[in-house]
Amino acid sequence: MRFTKAYPIVLVATAAIALTACQSRRDRQQELAYVERPVEQLYNQASTELDKRSYDKAVLLFNEVERQHPYSEWARRAMVMTAFAHYQARNYDEAIDGARRYLSLHPGGSEADYAYYLIAVSYFDQITDVGRDQAITEQARDALMDVVRRYPDSQYARDANVKLDMVRDQLAGKDMEVGRWYLRNNQTLAAIKRFRTVVKKYDTTSHTPEALHRLVEAYLTVGLRDQALAVGSTLGYNYPNSDWYKMSYRLLTEEGVDPEAVDEKTRRSWLQRILPDGK
Repeated sequence: MRFTKAYPIVLVATAAIALTACQSRRDRQQELAYVERPVEQLYNQASTELDKRSYDKAVLLFNEVERQHPYSEWARRAMVMTAFAHYQARNYDEAIDGARRYLSLHPGGSEADYAYYLIAVSYFDQITDVGRDQAITEQARDALMDVVRRYPDSQYARDANVKLDMVRDQLAGKDMEVGRWYLRNNQTLAAIKRFRTVVKKYDTTSHTPEALHRLVEAYLTVGLRDQALAVGSTLGYNYPNSDWYKMSYRLLTEEGVDPEAVDEKTRRSWLQRILPDGK
């Protein structure tokens, strides 16, 4: 089966205003006219249009493979390639629907791993900045995890794992943004909840050192010195050279406590109370 590399956006010129509705109808009828052709010829023509970035034509021709040769192996392949052509054209909803249609009809098909991956990257490519709703990001995470779970040794799983790291960082960034907002607006307990989520769920992301520091700030704000000391010592233990630890160290020493004086047993005991399964 031939899958081509990713292409950049194709800018499609709009039709001239003078084009009549009658002409449009004739064009559509001509495109959809049934002309029986050998399956290899149809499939190769569709692939050629895909290589030329003529995605609409490629979709029509791959669909024609299905229509004229519905029980052939080529039809099954064409179904996935239709979804791929939609993805290349950035018609992500159509790509997802097409991949899911393939999986519903051929759940154990040889292209199933790619169909799952195509769903995942279709969500992934729609991820927006952390200032917006992250529902798509969560869907991308779930779909990428599905690829890794189902096909752990595939090339798609390797790429999915890379993308999962990026997705987790994005979701952690959203929690950090909300937590900072709560902290600025004196909603300290709500801020603590967000920062704890980052530490517990996204501890391998780039946001963890700041989340620990913000917890130190928040716990000191509400007078919970032991909790602040436990988190500050954890920050120093894991990120001793970070600027976030330097800021936390300064805050704690101003409160008369030394995070470096906390032994490992005490640190873990405190963390079990404030961060179940804590580091």
